[in-house]
Amino acid sequence: MDLFEYQGKQYFARYDIPVSPGGPADTVDEAVREANNAGYPVVVKAQVQVGGRGKAGGIKLADDEAAVREHAGNILGMDIKGHVVKRVWVERASDIDEEYYVSFTLDRSEKKHLMMLSREGGVEIEVVAEENPDAIIKLHIDPVDGLDEAAARQACVDAKLPERALDGAADIIVKLYRCYTEGDCDLAEINPLILKPTGEVHALDAKVTLDGNAEFRHPEWEDFKGLTEMDEREKMAAEKDLQYIGLDGTVGIIANGAGLAMSTLDVVNQVGGSAANFLDIGGGANADVMAGALEVINFDENVKSIFINIFGGITRGEEVAKGIVEAMGRVDLKAPIVIRLDGTNAEEGRQILLDAGIPADKLRSEPTMLDAARAAVALAN
Repeated sequence: MDLFEYQGKQYFARYDIPVSPGGPADTVDEAVREANNAGYPVVVKAQVQVGGRGKAGGIKLADDEAAVREHAGNILGMDIKGHVVKRVWVERASDIDEEYYVSFTLDRSEKKHLMMLSREGGVEIEVVAEENPDAIIKLHIDPVDGLDEAAARQACVDAKLPERALDGAADIIVKLYRCYTEGDCDLAEINPLILKPTGEVHALDAKVTLDGNAEFRHPEWEDFKGLTEMDEREKMAAEKDLQYIGLDGTVGIIANGAGLAMSTLDVVNQVGGSAANFLDIGGGANADVMAGALEVINFDENVKSIFINIFGGITRGEEVAKGIVEAMGRVDLKAPIVIRLDGTNAEEGRQILLDAGIPADKLRSEPTMLDAARAAVALAN
């Protein structure tokens, strides 16, 4: 679950991370009220879950009530990369000496938490990684050991933060780690983390993604749901109880098991394609599940081919094949399917698909994951 900036800041505040005073507003009058409460000058910020707000005119400085009315009126209803602004965040403006970057996420390959810290904040970290990779300090943290202030301070030293920022930055980093771990986040990011002329260090922005698997521990997350933007494909998948994440590519992915689904995305990328989604159907590849998966992928206008990658274990190959045949009779697919079927009763499954008489331009079978990926990418191009 991705939070809006203001929700992320409210989440940070639970862990004593200093954020700017302010409040959300859905109308111009509410924006003026929040500005008066925060104290001028203020910044009026569009609340959308997409980057580039500033370039689009979605972040404006206001010195008085008239300016707040003007900016809030212009920003509310604005379309930023397909996201309509329904809410703004109005906060007290901050003087800035320097901007930094810090984030925590999980590095699955290392089976550890990963902190990234850079003296170059206020810009996209991907740009820093490409243009000046040495400016990013990476620190792997064993979940058993955790992160103490000494280690956080040393990371600040390694990142070449100035002496007067070390204590404040280290303190916030430790608190952000607590927010990330105790708050069950997939991502906790501050960009920028600012140094004020007064020497204070302060979180000027917040990007938080909550781990949906931990929802049972957080009844308070219910307050976020009605406000969180969700991809229309993801809404449909959620209604069908499917594990789905929408992406921007052209090859639709269906696999059984999260590990296989992730591997499938990697292989598609390796052969020059781009995945349109992550979709894990788990162990239940019956007709209803398969039809639901195909309906969700079929909804995506960008999908040019569909790659079904199944390794039978508990899920048997013939059941997968029956599900696909029945599902194709229920869903009018716009894109051709390439399937790789292996494991338990895979041969029986491939025979069922062959006997179904499905035209080759609608469904083709490949013996390996690599072959299937290449075929799916070729069809998508």
